[in-house]
Amino acid sequence: MIRLRRLQPYGYQLFMLAYTPVGLYADSRVANVWQQAFLGLITFGVLVLATRLASPMQRRQVWLAVGIATCGELYFSLVVGLYRYRFDNVPLYVPAGHGLVYLFALTSARTPLLLARRRLLVGAALVIASAWALAGLTALPLVTGRVDLTGALLWPLFIYFTLRSRQAPVYAAAFLITSLLEICGTSFGNWAWRPMAPFTHLTQGNPPSVIAGGYCLLDATVIRLAPRLPTGSQALAALAAARRRLALAFGQ
Repeated sequence: MIRLRRLQPYGYQLFMLAYTPVGLYADSRVANVWQQAFLGLITFGVLVLATRLASPMQRRQVWLAVGIATCGELYFSLVVGLYRYRFDNVPLYVPAGHGLVYLFALTSARTPLLLARRRLLVGAALVIASAWALAGLTALPLVTGRVDLTGALLWPLFIYFTLRSRQAPVYAAAFLITSLLEICGTSFGNWAWRPMAPFTHLTQGNPPSVIAGGYCLLDATVIRLAPRLPTGSQALAALAAARRRLALAFGQ
């Protein structure tokens, strides 16, 4: 019982560390987009349930992350072709997955472990990310046949956000969950990164190392924008005021 109590603050983190590989493995076994859409609905249901336990600000951040990430997925996958999902679409579980990943990073930063061992764990994330980026340029090409220049360019982005921000634990947790997500997704065949990036013509790993650098940019954008957005009640009040002004204008 005592051990279970100690694990209670990490319930969502443990769930995500299990749900991510299981969900991606299930997606790799579906036969068509309709079955895939069913997995997407399940993932959206999980996200709705998870956000019900979050604070209003956290919910706003999560759904903002879903919106921004979805636009990024449509552009980088379908338009640019930086990577491709196996049915040449953006699966329904992907937008919801971004929300779950963001919530993982956000809530992990407030767990007892990260609060007590902030410097150690953030430092560990920096060391592992640096080693992965270096391996992508040296050792991994001997196995994969890909020199990971894209990952090398993402490395300073991750280092910048992690070293210069008070939200460093958020970015360290994002590194953990996004690394698991990308390694499982590419290993199971859910998606694949092109050997050479369009436009830049940089070679890249599958996945690129330190892909968390891109997620850190998303997280930083959400953290900055969310407090500036109106709440739902404020938006409705503004809409009602605009309707009243229009009614008065047309009435005159």
